[in-house]
Amino acid sequence: MDLIDRALKFEQTKMRSLSTSDRVKLSREAKALILDLNKVYKEEKDENIMDIMKRLTVIKRKVEKRLKGRP
Repeated sequence: MDLIDRALKFEQTKMRSLSTSDRVKLSREAKALILDLNKVYKEEKDENIMDIMKRLTVIKRKVEKRLKGRP
């Protein structure tokens, strides 16, 4: 599946020394991947897809935490 391959490739991207615009792009891409995977998961109910979505969510939260900064 092309979508799962894109998600796995996204997981392998380097998250070091990113600019703010790069972080925004990563966050948006992660969100889009999660939503697309969710559509597929609703049809197939495959646990592997759920695991991928969970890992992408963790990456997305880390990036967004860095974007928002500490209160």
